[in-house]
Amino acid sequence: MLKKRLIGVVTVKNGWAVQSFGYRRHLPLGRPEVLVQNLDRWGADEILVQCIDRSSSGLGPDLEVLGKISKLGIATPLIYAGGIGGREDAVKVVSHGADRIMVDAMVWDLPQGVEAIARDLGTQAVIAHLPVRMGEDGLKALDYRNRVERPIASWLDLLPLEWVSELMVTDWSHEGIPASFDERLLAVTQLLDKPLLCFGGISKAVQLQRVLAHPEVVAAGVGNFLSYQEHAVQTLKKQLGSSAVRTPHYDNTL
Repeated sequence: MLKKRLIGVVTVKNGWAVQSFGYRRHLPLGRPEVLVQNLDRWGADEILVQCIDRSSSGLGPDLEVLGKISKLGIATPLIYAGGIGGREDAVKVVSHGADRIMVDAMVWDLPQGVEAIARDLGTQAVIAHLPVRMGEDGLKALDYRNRVERPIASWLDLLPLEWVSELMVTDWSHEGIPASFDERLLAVTQLLDKPLLCFGGISKAVQLQRVLAHPEVVAAGVGNFLSYQEHAVQTLKKQLGSSAVRTPHYDNTL
């Protein structure tokens, strides 16, 4: 049985790591490279650095943050999201140390550009991000820059799914609230045939176990819930048990 992945998510705004609450409020936590270094030491299977102010401000990728992280020499695969508007941005991000990239605003603005990125970097290096909520009349996709929600079908009509390897589904309305991920969002699997990453309000092992048990879910992201306890990744993995995720490891070199 293939092990599923536990992704440590670091949210960055104005160059600082923050805890985000429902895409509205942000609590400062510190330097993103410090959080990344801890996740690497504690044995996260992947690390996602998402810079949430770049696309909404018309800025490109935060290469300064990436540069600081690349100097750490981390061994954990790194995903970067934020400000990627096309192929050139994606290539810069990878040249600054990211292993994979995740696109969000680009799906609304330049969906054909996803193919260009995949042709350069390989489809396995491209993830699409879907902030979503269960509305009264079904799943709603969010363009976070203007907070406009549309039926998920309109989002799927834009995205060339053959050019992405995985899809991250974020429960944006419950982001930052412990153990609140809306598992009804997994109904998105009925609309597409792509491996899913889940994020937003996932903090407790009992819910994480249920989410990872879904056959289409290959990984789950946990955000700044991991920042408040030493060895939080190992603790969570132990609670999940070795049958679900990779065995935790300890690095006490720092």
